[in-house]
Amino acid sequence: MIPVPEKRVAAFEKLGFGMFIHFGLYSQLGKGEWIKHFENIPDEKYNELFYTFSAKNFDAREIAKTAKAAGMKYITLTTRHHEGFSLYDTRGLSDYDAPHAPACRRDLIKEFVEGCNEEGVVPMFYHTTLDWHEKSFNDDFPAYLQYLRDSVEVLCTNYGKIGGLWFDGNWSKPGADWEEDKLYAVIRKHQPDAIIVNNTGLGARGKVGNKEIDSVTYEQGRPEPLDRDGMEKYVAAEMCYTLNDHWGCGHGDLNYKSPAGLIETLCACRKIGANLLLNVGPDGDGSILPIQKQLLMCMGSWIGACGESIYESKPCGIKGDGKNFALTDGKKAYLYIHDLGVNGLAKVSVCGDGEGIKRFYNVEGKVKSVRYTDNGETLDFLQKQDDLYVYAPPFPYGTNYVVRVAEVEFE
Repeated sequence: MIPVPEKRVAAFEKLGFGMFIHFGLYSQLGKGEWIKHFENIPDEKYNELFYTFSAKNFDAREIAKTAKAAGMKYITLTTRHHEGFSLYDTRGLSDYDAPHAPACRRDLIKEFVEGCNEEGVVPMFYHTTLDWHEKSFNDDFPAYLQYLRDSVEVLCTNYGKIGGLWFDGNWSKPGADWEEDKLYAVIRKHQPDAIIVNNTGLGARGKVGNKEIDSVTYEQGRPEPLDRDGMEKYVAAEMCYTLNDHWGCGHGDLNYKSPAGLIETLCACRKIGANLLLNVGPDGDGSILPIQKQLLMCMGSWIGACGESIYESKPCGIKGDGKNFALTDGKKAYLYIHDLGVNGLAKVSVCGDGEGIKRFYNVEGKVKSVRYTDNGETLDFLQKQDDLYVYAPPFPYGTNYVVRVAEVEFE
């Protein structure tokens, strides 16, 4: 038997698509968020970045506007990454934070929450559990865990209502007692409706951990369906994904995903009911790189034309051939049709052979109509018991939304 999701988990699933932001001292180097570790940069050398960190072009509201235009309903920002530098005022726990950085002197998390709230985007906090700066992490682990809990309590009590906390780093000490119950109790005390996530990393994608965890994680690739039958608690699923090969800004990383690949990845996530958390790595000054912003705008264009059903709809029993699948909002079904191609002569259209009859099966209820969501075109269909055959024309010449969605209305 599949358990009923708690209210906060059900609400999280309906967000569907979010922005991940990796921003910190490392952003100034433009070589990725792990550069200190991989280049063995000495502490005294790395800490010079603290004095040059200005975030002069970090505009929280503009970032929230960008996320909203991309169709993203929430943003998860690195309040502190593995380097140990915090974007928030740690209230005396450490001076290694943005308000104490001489060129910054700002609480960027305060600005972030305000910017999200102004744009109607849900703010969520990433927080590392691994810390390269805090000496107690290696010298006195119980003391470090108290420092971690105190840090999280600052986040839970000074910024109003937040959507959730996203932890990362327990995999660094696999045999250690991380005292997770104590950490999550801090959140439940101050932010009872917050989603709790703890990333299990590339080596344990989709693994369910502590009983307080609200969502499993899939890092990169494509998520697998969760078998929730017999679970004590319903957990959501979320896949975090990079636009290129790095989470933090990588000036030399030109291996960006294509808009088509990103659209198909979002669809693959929603096919199994998982959220997609798509990452941007701002430049050292806090601005989003133009190429990353343009990729996000492509996502927003697809959602505006075809993808509004990704939020309220869920996986259902209706299956399609190949990559095709269906979602339902409880009243209507939505058919996600891949590889249609563009209408036109072969000499001017490079992919015009994808049209044809598409079969969907396990369709319960009598179908009244089928239409494309992007232009309202009514589609011919034939229903034989629980099989639905839909004639899917290609995209009109001049358009190609990669994955086309058809709305099914029942009598």
